[in-house]
Amino acid sequence: MLEELHVENFGLMEDVRLSFQQGLTVFTGETGAGKSMVIDALGVLLGGRASSDLLRHGEKQAKIEGVFSDLAQECLLRLEDAGYSAEDGQLFLYREINSSGKNSCRIQGRTIPLTLYRSLCEGLVDIHGQIENLSLFNSDNHRKLLDALGGLQDDVRLVKNAARSYLAVLREERELSVSEADRASREEMLQYQIEEINTINPQPGEEEELVQEKKRLNNAERITSLISEVYSSLYEGSAGKPAAIDLLASSLKALQELKRWDEELNLSEVMETIYYAAEDLAHQVRSYKDNLEFEPGRLDQIEERLIQLSKLRKYGATIDEIVAKREELLAELEQITHSHEKQVQIQEEKEKARQAYETFAGKLSAKRRDMAELIEKGLIVELSDLGLERSAFEVRFTAIEEPTLEGAETLEFYFSANPGEPPKPLNKVASGGEMSRLMLALKSMLAKVESVGTFIFDEVDSGVGGRTIHKVGEKLAKIAQDKQVFCITHAAQVAAFAEVHYGIVKEVDGERTRTRVNVLSETERLKELARMLGGDEEDITRQHAQELFERCRKQS
Repeated sequence: MLEELHVENFGLMEDVRLSFQQGLTVFTGETGAGKSMVIDALGVLLGGRASSDLLRHGEKQAKIEGVFSDLAQECLLRLEDAGYSAEDGQLFLYREINSSGKNSCRIQGRTIPLTLYRSLCEGLVDIHGQIENLSLFNSDNHRKLLDALGGLQDDVRLVKNAARSYLAVLREERELSVSEADRASREEMLQYQIEEINTINPQPGEEEELVQEKKRLNNAERITSLISEVYSSLYEGSAGKPAAIDLLASSLKALQELKRWDEELNLSEVMETIYYAAEDLAHQVRSYKDNLEFEPGRLDQIEERLIQLSKLRKYGATIDEIVAKREELLAELEQITHSHEKQVQIQEEKEKARQAYETFAGKLSAKRRDMAELIEKGLIVELSDLGLERSAFEVRFTAIEEPTLEGAETLEFYFSANPGEPPKPLNKVASGGEMSRLMLALKSMLAKVESVGTFIFDEVDSGVGGRTIHKVGEKLAKIAQDKQVFCITHAAQVAAFAEVHYGIVKEVDGERTRTRVNVLSETERLKELARMLGGDEEDITRQHAQELFERCRKQS
């Protein structure tokens, strides 16, 4: 339950600190005083939308802090798994709104991403307002509400997982469902392309080697001339012109003799290295010259081969890309060749996935129908308590043939508030007041099975009047026997049932307006109840308020 709430600079609330307990707590005040602002602040604390529009005018920062205790076991486990264990069974929440738009949230004093923060706040509070009444008009929400009432979340999760598995296999099957003609045509094309590449049979690096060889052949005469000139200059020499190797030998001999006269002169060793290097170079040039051959007709062969390789350019810009493309084509051909076996395998997987889905969906459907019967019977009792003694309520199912994430059926609530009138969809028969009572009845049932410790009702009595409004107060007080219940109300008949009554007033101090929230004493409560009852005769209204207060105290 919520133990403490601190709101600072939020809307018209400058600095509001509230402490709460188990049971029914009501908030009342004049229209426009800011009653719903407390609920809005709590919604933001629980991970709701937080924008700078919510800041008190002129302030740069708003803060909302809350302390929860007596947490449900599933909530404790969720916090522990996320690394935010409850301290002494308490959970500390903090939201901060900044005018810059940069907001922050903390759990147990540690900053945390909003998405994770919001998920960890789930299940702490159930907030009900007029918008939720309207949500009952949407039949898509009926299944969610029934599942919540039945505690069927785990069963729904199993069905969703099974449906996802089945739908994934179905998508794979569709991808394989190419017609036989298309598959045969594609197979023929693949075989042609692979054969074309295999016939030419390109080899990695081949094209570069051929281009280089072609370059040599086109310059054969010049290459022969240059290599001969190099060898002659290095080793053979020419008329009147000694070879370089001979000149180096003479220089080496001279330096060796010089060292005899000057031992500090060590240039002979350097020259010796140069001499042997030149000699080795001469041998390499000789070897290249001796092996230099130009095969007749080789240039034509190279030209023809390069033309063949160029035909494969449609498969890739380089030989490596062409070879990679061949592997890709082979893999696709392999897949098509074995598509029949794959189809058989997919069919088996599809059948297994369908059976798994139908098993889980069947169990969920049975539980939903059992729960529907309990809801139908239970709501008749609950609605009778709220002045709809002769109403009728049904849950009607419509089967869905193909697997869906939500199960094997849709369902819709049917309702009739008048005897003799057959039940019809809610959006066609229920008035605002009847919808409020129906939602309160559903919430009353939900409170018996839901682990949520705090229920909030924002003007649940809207559209309800007469003796029925007293029934609404009784119902809220009944729910509050096991849960912490907050209620914003305009009805004295509801407020009189509260164990704690907060008065919300708007006051002007100089040029600033602020909302104050104060717990009311018994005398102040009577005065507030009298205000809510209205009337021209003040003494009579106060007397009525006193009687109402005492009667409700005895009933609660």
